[in-house]
Amino acid sequence: MGTEDLEQLIAHMRQIGNDTQTCEVKEASSKLPESVGETLSAFSNGTGGTLILGLSEKNGFTPVSNFNATAMQESLAAACAKMTPPARPITEILPFEGINLLVAEIPAMSKKDKPCYVTTRGRYQGSYIRTGDGDRKLTQYEIDRLIEEHTQPTYDDEIVTGATLDDLDRDLVSAFIARQRALHPRVFASRDDETILTSMHVVHRDGDMLRPTLGGLMSLGIFPQQFFPRLNVTFTVFPGTTKAETTSDGRRFLDAHTLVGPIPLMIDDAVNAVVKNMRTGAIIDGAFRKDVPDYPDKAVREAIANALMHRDYSPDARGSQVQVNMYLDRLEILNPGGLFGNVTIETLGHAGISASRNQFLSNILETTPYPGGGYVVEYRGTGYQVIEEELQEALMPPPEPSNTLTYFSLTFAKRRVSESERRVIASDDAETAIIALLHEQSSASTRELVELSGLSRSAIVNHLNRLIKADVIEPTHIARSPKQRYRLKR
Repeated sequence: MGTEDLEQLIAHMRQIGNDTQTCEVKEASSKLPESVGETLSAFSNGTGGTLILGLSEKNGFTPVSNFNATAMQESLAAACAKMTPPARPITEILPFEGINLLVAEIPAMSKKDKPCYVTTRGRYQGSYIRTGDGDRKLTQYEIDRLIEEHTQPTYDDEIVTGATLDDLDRDLVSAFIARQRALHPRVFASRDDETILTSMHVVHRDGDMLRPTLGGLMSLGIFPQQFFPRLNVTFTVFPGTTKAETTSDGRRFLDAHTLVGPIPLMIDDAVNAVVKNMRTGAIIDGAFRKDVPDYPDKAVREAIANALMHRDYSPDARGSQVQVNMYLDRLEILNPGGLFGNVTIETLGHAGISASRNQFLSNILETTPYPGGGYVVEYRGTGYQVIEEELQEALMPPPEPSNTLTYFSLTFAKRRVSESERRVIASDDAETAIIALLHEQSSASTRELVELSGLSRSAIVNHLNRLIKADVIEPTHIARSPKQRYRLKR
């Protein structure tokens, strides 16, 4: 950081009246405050940040008189050594309004080194994260998720106590096995069903019995919620832009469902719920309109599939559902557990960058049949790219991801009505559109024209009568025939 950057940063904090998400100031007039360790931990466990010593927030971000930057630099180095793992900031002494300030750039630690904590307080009492302009102590759940990043989680490979092969859907299992034999004939063609299911971690032997794994039950089970009641999907339509808003008659929800069953069924039901509750508009495409939904169903399907595949299945998170929330202006899909491995907000959708928290579940879902045809995970490693492409094709903005240690969410902005979009074709365009359509196809019925145009039946009839009178089109049958259609005059 240079002097000019420092001046701009302080000017910004003076304007807003407080610290920022990425910058913390401390007076440190005579010694380092104990809270320095919390800040070192918070920035190290997050995305990094800047610590400025020798600046007084309560006095309007003004320099502290008689601040000794050189001595404080040594004290900060000692404080960094009291962290586990030790913090390694880059420090500079920079002039500002007549005195020297100590500026420390604290980098984010690698995932394998987190959490960084104050050694004397221990991992579960001395770990912090930056939230807004302050440092917040991490919860046990958040710390466990950071530790989880050190190795590959195996919660999806755990045997489900009490479950048996009878808890698996026979049709799904048969289709899964057939697909495995087709994909990997040299490995599975001559193997029996049990061997395939065991090799793919759908089941494991528990003494004399075969029992489904969590991943096997969630993918191919009949009713996984018998064993995990909250591993489901909730779908809610809110009347406004927040959960607090209500309708004029006091309703908080316009629609709400708890969706259960195996993952392919939950995905299908969730997509259908979204389609049922969203608006479908139209744009002018050639002669008539082309239906365009608020949210492309392919993008929605992929986002929900990703949420169920990558969610946290640890015991601490099994009480939390995947949520699909529809607001007046957006659709949010939220799952427990943040991004895993080398995937970050910045690298989402980048070719070659992917990681799976639930590696066995992901493998199973690749060949788990989807109700609408195909398989649950058809774009492994490129699912986010599919979402972006679908939104782009629909002339919609890219999705907005949000990531924390406890959850990941993906938000689709509701499609805005463009100038070219019309629910009803203007009267002066309708007759031209009818003629253009009849150039493309031999004939059209009144009902077809009503559906395509968005106009009322009476309006369409009026346009047809004018075109008949102008000797442009003609009916194909006698008046009032139920088979009546219209074509261009021969």
